[in-house]
Amino acid sequence: MQNYLEFEKPLAEIEGKAQELRALAEKSEDDMDVESEAAALDKKAQTLLSDLYKDLNPWRKCQVARHQDRPHCQDYISELFTEYTPLQGDRNFADDAAVMGGLARFKDQPVVVIGHEKGSDTTSRIKRNFGMARPEGYRKAIRLMEMADKFGLPIITLVDTPGAYPGKGAEERGQSEAIARSTEKCLQVGVPLISIITGEGGSGGAVAFATADKLLMLEHSVYSVISPEGCASILWKDAEKMREAAEALRLTAQDLEKLGVADMVLPEPLGGAQRNHAQTFSIVSDAISACLDELKDKKPKDLIKSRRQKFLDLGSKGL
Repeated sequence: MQNYLEFEKPLAEIEGKAQELRALAEKSEDDMDVESEAAALDKKAQTLLSDLYKDLNPWRKCQVARHQDRPHCQDYISELFTEYTPLQGDRNFADDAAVMGGLARFKDQPVVVIGHEKGSDTTSRIKRNFGMARPEGYRKAIRLMEMADKFGLPIITLVDTPGAYPGKGAEERGQSEAIARSTEKCLQVGVPLISIITGEGGSGGAVAFATADKLLMLEHSVYSVISPEGCASILWKDAEKMREAAEALRLTAQDLEKLGVADMVLPEPLGGAQRNHAQTFSIVSDAISACLDELKDKKPKDLIKSRRQKFLDLGSKGL
């Protein structure tokens, strides 16, 4: 069953009517020919869908990026990688279910894959802490990046998090230090590091995985220093001003490509990645392949130098 966002309600009505017509025809004993009428509704829905997604404003982009039906880290790993072997724990405190990671093959090439996992239903979302990693999650990622560096394996990270978990226990165990160390490790590894923001890229919790040679963003993903609601609460003392905050934050993939933060914006199927997982997987797979081909012949010291320089140069472009 399709889940609709608030601005998609007119689309839900049209698609719902088409489904009702077809269901009525199946149940009726009479020879009801409703296919032509349902097809007309399908065409109308397709046109409306195209119009709705033609020019989404930043707040609507945030809503799409957070859509519960978008593919998550676990989905990408299942579809794009083979021989995935999960590695758990930070060898210090615990395993963080919000961060997945391990050894795998991407088109028969050995790699290390790391990503945030939000969960797909109530039980898994609670288990995964809604994709909000604790310090042990970032320390697990550091351990995997060190392993990748030691054995010369490219690193692929899948970013989809509202931000790092701000709970008391996480702060007591050194949340900010863990994020900083993970970001530092990204800048130190001498292997190709490719990061894809598949949904939300929230705050330092995203930066810790996305300080990469190539930062790719899906068309309707967002990447920002703080959520629009958090920004509005701080600046206007009113979380309801999240629409204005989303505009001011320049958090869309298109804005970030102009600013030089994102290296590539990947097109999504019409209506967003949530409407066609298979097509999304194909687009992401092709982009990863292209990036790996571009980076494969670079020496470790050159990768480190160019990656550091890339981030030193941020801010030199303007809108």
